[in-house]
Amino acid sequence: MSISVGIGLAFMAMLCWGFGDFLIQKSTRKIGDWETLFVITLFGAVILMPFVWRDIPEVFLNPGNSSFLILLACGLILFTAALLEFESLKEGKLSVVEPLWSFEVPVAAVLAFLIMGERIDFVQILLIVLLIVGLAMVSFREKYSIRQFLIEKGALISLAAALTMGAANFFMGWGARETDPLMANFFVDLLILIGSGIYLFTKGRIKKVFTDAVKFRGVLLPMSILDNAAWIAFAFAMSLAPIAVAVALSESYIIVAVILGLLINREKIQKHQKFGLIVAIIAAIILAAITG
Repeated sequence: MSISVGIGLAFMAMLCWGFGDFLIQKSTRKIGDWETLFVITLFGAVILMPFVWRDIPEVFLNPGNSSFLILLACGLILFTAALLEFESLKEGKLSVVEPLWSFEVPVAAVLAFLIMGERIDFVQILLIVLLIVGLAMVSFREKYSIRQFLIEKGALISLAAALTMGAANFFMGWGARETDPLMANFFVDLLILIGSGIYLFTKGRIKKVFTDAVKFRGVLLPMSILDNAAWIAFAFAMSLAPIAVAVALSESYIIVAVILGLLINREKIQKHQKFGLIVAIIAAIILAAITG
């Protein structure tokens, strides 16, 4: 597969997350953070098992090898990041949460440069910066001062989630290259499934999760499909294309959310949002074209 395929998969991840985060927000408010994480990772682990079971002994029975350690780090960081993101979605407004999530991109890019020596040229860097600026402008649906924005409910949690998720994105890309994208996702899903399952069991809430899964299946099933599809496409994208570019393009799911709002809900957006939308779309298209 080529870099162009990786770019296409980054856009696929973008689309899946564009729809998936809306459902995750609904799920966390209906059943809780830990429960949502348990449902998503249970679905992912079960779906991926038939594709990776032959390689499980090689990865899991050699805990000292680099692949195992990279995936372990990815799982632990992603576990933390996901809980922070879910909490920020539950507590905060999307207009506060989404702008801060753009910080995932520079974190992943810096780690890719420092640890893997991955370099992108000046034009790509400039386009990524323009994309981040455009996404931030689109996300600001309300007018805030910087001070007011930072004290908004969920803002600090969202910032912590973005920084942690940026690291998790990098480790997922690294793990996907060291093993393969399906194994990287399975390993992380299984690790988070075990961790969240133990927590829910000790709190006496594990039985209720399965009851809620049936009760709210109309939300939980499409959420699980979309989120897992996004992570699988994202892992493949980072194994084929530069990590910084793949992360930047996949973060453009904010564009999808805004366009859906315009087309379906007939929402009105402010002038700065329109400008940001145009900047983000143009930057994303050019970045994809010159990278592919």
